[in-house]
Amino acid sequence: MTTSHSPRHNPTTTSSPSPSDLKARLESALSDPRILITPLNTTIYTLPFGHSGFISYLLSRPDVQGPWKAHIEHPFLDRLANGTLPVEAFKYYMIQDYLYLIHFARANALAAYKATSMSTISRSAEIILHIQREMNLHASYCAELGVSLDEINATEEDQACTAYTRYLLDVGMREDWFALHVALAPCLIGYWVIARRLYEDPRTKKGEDGNRYWRWIENYVAKDYTEAVDLGTELLNENATMQSPTRIEEIVKIFIHATNMEKGFWDMGFGKIGEEQ
Repeated sequence: MTTSHSPRHNPTTTSSPSPSDLKARLESALSDPRILITPLNTTIYTLPFGHSGFISYLLSRPDVQGPWKAHIEHPFLDRLANGTLPVEAFKYYMIQDYLYLIHFARANALAAYKATSMSTISRSAEIILHIQREMNLHASYCAELGVSLDEINATEEDQACTAYTRYLLDVGMREDWFALHVALAPCLIGYWVIARRLYEDPRTKKGEDGNRYWRWIENYVAKDYTEAVDLGTELLNENATMQSPTRIEEIVKIFIHATNMEKGFWDMGFGKIGEEQ
């Protein structure tokens, strides 16, 4: 009896890439800021932003643009720009913002604690010193409006202030350094964007036109504040490249929520306009 033998199966083999090919692939990946390689090189992530940076990408997202626009183009700011904002509404906002800045400084101190390098710790210290200067300007402004520092410190926090600041501190306690700085960004970056828009808008009344709030606008386009924003943006852009795409999506949700809290702060001040009219 003859026995037929099936042809032996030869599995398809693939040749391993040469060292030069591996080097070329690695150099290509490292040159693209969107590519993140894990420490063990087991996974390669493609981040959704490139040379434009994380902040530019963040502010261009459709799910961010709505809340961001509601924050930086709030009606409270229109009244401030044309000088028609009632003094009592502005006074209430400034007092609450002073109280907010106390917790904003605490959150930045917490960020310093969570930092892992001396350079990052020192950058947090620089931001805290700027906050102190900003608070001094607030106290000076309030004094001109007839409110002493003792009166400011004795004022009860508005619910909008408490909700916002405790959210920031909660993020700082349960999340990492990067998440905390993202939560702080709608305030830090938003105020500069607001002030720059109003400063450059020809419809905005200036100090010589009788707008008592013009100095507030100038404070947030001043060199020291602009430098603080540049520093904060640089830190965020640097650290964003070390996150995974999944983590970026989690971070975006934190930014959106903090931005909505910023809008709530403007709503608080705007509500005082109705009480006076």
